[in-house]
This record gives sequence, C-alpha cells and structure tokens, in this order.
Amino acid sequence: MASPNIEAIRASYAGFRERDIEGILSGLHPDVEWVHPKGMDRYGLGGTKRGHAGVKEFLAHVPTVLGGMRLTPREFIEQGDRVVVFGTREVTSLRGTTVTLDFVHSWTMRDGKAARMEDIFDTVAFHELIES
Repeated sequence: MASPNIEAIRASYAGFRERDIEGILSGLHPDVEWVHPKGMDRYGLGGTKRGHAGVKEFLAHVPTVLGGMRLTPREFIEQGDRVVVFGTREVTSLRGTTVTLDFVHSWTMRDGKAARMEDIFDTVAFHELIES
C-alpha cells in the first residue's frame, strides 16, 4: 500500500493520463509552485507558475508548443515530505516527431497535497524535439 503522499501524486499523474485538469489539480495544494527549467523560457515553458491558476495557464500553453505528451512514472521514492519520481515522457512535436525522454519530478508535500513540483529533464533534447 502506497503512502498518502504517493497516492496524491498518483492522482495527479492519472489526471495527466486522462487529460483531466481537475484530476491533475486534485493532488496539488492551492498554493502550489510548479517549476520548470529556465532553459525552456524560449517556448514559454520555463520558470515557476503559482497556484492552480498558474498550472492551468501553463497546461493551456503546452499545446501551442507540443503536439502531445504522455507521462509514465516508473519509480516513487519518499523521504519525509519529499517524493521523487523517475519516469519517461513520450513527447510529440507539432510536426509529428515523437521521442521518449527521461524525467525526474521532485514533489514537496504539505497537508497531503503537492506544494511544489520541480520538473527536471534534458532541456537540450527537448529543444531539439520542439525544433524538429
């Protein structure tokens, strides 16, 4: 049986899988910080988004840059209020090129919800895909 923290995060991943924004937000604290590498600023995908409204705005922008994405979390490691998830994402460019890229998500929990999510990935490979 997974911990309540891991279950909250799994609910967010299920939301991604089902393309259900409310499902994604179900595991996120209302004051969540949603952090992506600054190296993605060129495409409007970098930096920190705040709160559910910031996450919704970010998610609404993604389809203007990418043709699609599917996340596959593979391993969950929990220590205190932190859960680290290792996985892959299948990403499709607007022109139809698809690649599989590794990710690490670091989730910091508060009150049973994710208060911070940091997305760590190879930005160079991501740039190459977007430009393909």
